[in-house]
Amino acid sequence: MHRHVMGHAKTNPRLRTACSVLLFGMSSVVSTWSFAQDAPKALFILVDGIPADVIEQTPTPQLDDIVSAGGYTRAYVGGEAGGASESPTVSAVGYNSLLTGTWADKHQVYDNAIENPNYEVWDIFRIAKSHDPALHTALFSTWEDNRTKLLGDGLPAAGGVKLDYHFDGFENDTLRFPHDEESEYIKFIDTLVSEEAARYVTDSAPDLAWVYLQHTDDVGHRYGDGPQMREAVMLMDSHIGKIWRAIKVRQREHDEDWLLIVTTDHGRDAATGRRHGGQSERERTIWIASNSPRLNGRFDQMPAIVDIMPSLARHLGLSIPASVQSQLDGNSLID
Repeated sequence: MHRHVMGHAKTNPRLRTACSVLLFGMSSVVSTWSFAQDAPKALFILVDGIPADVIEQTPTPQLDDIVSAGGYTRAYVGGEAGGASESPTVSAVGYNSLLTGTWADKHQVYDNAIENPNYEVWDIFRIAKSHDPALHTALFSTWEDNRTKLLGDGLPAAGGVKLDYHFDGFENDTLRFPHDEESEYIKFIDTLVSEEAARYVTDSAPDLAWVYLQHTDDVGHRYGDGPQMREAVMLMDSHIGKIWRAIKVRQREHDEDWLLIVTTDHGRDAATGRRHGGQSERERTIWIASNSPRLNGRFDQMPAIVDIMPSLARHLGLSIPASVQSQLDGNSLID
């Protein structure tokens, strides 16, 4: 595996990151006090099932704009292939590896049923609320199980109530979103979820937020590699753009320092693009895009999905309890 740079509109993230770090260091010397006043905010977007080669070959102007402020890299899921941490390249497994900074041998989610998650492995929202209960948290999701099962929001074993606002469960509303054989209803829910996320960022500026969009994975399972997948990715990019524009408004009009991370949860099989779950290189290879000007050298060295949670915590300045820190498989991508 090696790092690739998007060819259609993305310049070298390594060079951009180095320049940004230099500029950041210079500005810190000149204006340390003013920078310290910016309130840190973090939002991560998980768009389901988009292989790295697909995102790199599809026009994504909104993602390009995010990358122009920070960087893009290939990354991986699935733990150590052949080792104790090897994890299926399945959606909920990837989500929980992001949320907890650990592989499945620790968080114990091995499939989408999420039957017995190990809540002793803390997620990023539990860490945030433990650090400061006043931190404002939010979730916008096209799949309700992200809140009820993975985060276990409200369950004492999972840390109680961790979300101040959630916008999900619409896949269960068959009157408003009638289920169809093509799963087009998921596309409409993604649109609703992304619009609400943008509105809420604009109006309420949560300290920590997660946005999950599903449509691209449904298209991949149905059609595999091809024009339908490219079309779904371009629609996804437009959804990301709504949220990115809201973040830029907040940064321009308020004293806020926003970290945005966009990623996916798994790749797809090389033969058709319809399947995933195994340990092939294409199934294991994902990607990470961020607006952060403080990406470190690890970002350029094939990071993992488990590195995202420590990065969010670092940006927000969260104190991670020693017992939780000792379990982490990831390390921050941000200095």
